[in-house]
Amino acid sequence: MTDILTELDAYLCSEDSPPDSLGLSDLDGFLTGVVCTPFPVANWVDVAFGAGATVPRRIMEMVEQRLAEIEAGLSSTTPALEPVFWQAPEGHAIAMDWCEGFMEAVKLNVTTWDEFGQSEIGAKLMSPILVHMFDDDGNSMFAGAIHTCG
Repeated sequence: MTDILTELDAYLCSEDSPPDSLGLSDLDGFLTGVVCTPFPVANWVDVAFGAGATVPRRIMEMVEQRLAEIEAGLSSTTPALEPVFWQAPEGHAIAMDWCEGFMEAVKLNVTTWDEFGQSEIGAKLMSPILVHMFDDDGNSMFAGAIHTCG
């Protein structure tokens, strides 16, 4: 993890962060979803930190820098993305929080994203995210996505 991400994670885990703040991996997924959303997202800070939250300038600068990094990576000639996943003690990546964060961005305009998910390319791109999503009862949300997209 870069120094900026380490510092941002420390803030998000501290008592100084707003109580409704997303964690680092969720935030990274959310920011990626904001970049991928086909329209400007004006209220993304309210989702990332909670409505009306006060966030130190340094933290906002780090978040905006990460947002710019994601945008630059995805808009390059050869798109690239380095998501922030947690690592399990056994060494494997845990993508669920990142995927949940991405879906928070999707919730900002479900209709647009649903239309995208119905397309062939949309189904292919959304499937790896949906496979990591579970409802409140622990059931996979991917089964419904297969039926919807298929």
